[in-house]
Amino acid sequence: MSDLLKELYQEIILDHGNTPRNYGECEPFNKSADGHNPLCGDKVHLTLLVDNNNIIKDIKFTGEGCAISIASTSLMTQNLKGKSLDYANSLFKDFSNLVTGGNDKLELITEEDSLYSLKGVGAFPMRVKCATLSWHAFKSAIDEK
Repeated sequence: MSDLLKELYQEIILDHGNTPRNYGECEPFNKSADGHNPLCGDKVHLTLLVDNNNIIKDIKFTGEGCAISIASTSLMTQNLKGKSLDYANSLFKDFSNLVTGGNDKLELITEEDSLYSLKGVGAFPMRVKCATLSWHAFKSAIDEK
């Protein structure tokens, strides 16, 4: 197995892929969105409860897909629960830069953060869509698109 593949399927990715956190539906919820990657079959349905102060009180998902897609969604929900929508938008930008190898400096994600485990995805362009699927669904939900 190549070093790139080892990096891609780190223990944290396998853990979250096999035992996703925040799986299910929020009860109640006031925002939701679906994401689908027809190239590999990944599907995600997000539900969120956002309060009047724009704080994500709860966020959960259902769906199916590869280990990267499920792990990314699980890690996303862990990192966004309890946070403001402003923070969430900044984290979305950072995560996009992390997995696409963007030249922008990361402002919120450090090497110690769980999300950093997905950095290796950038070496596999087809997998970037897997990693970002739920993040784009999240943006759709909060932007109400």
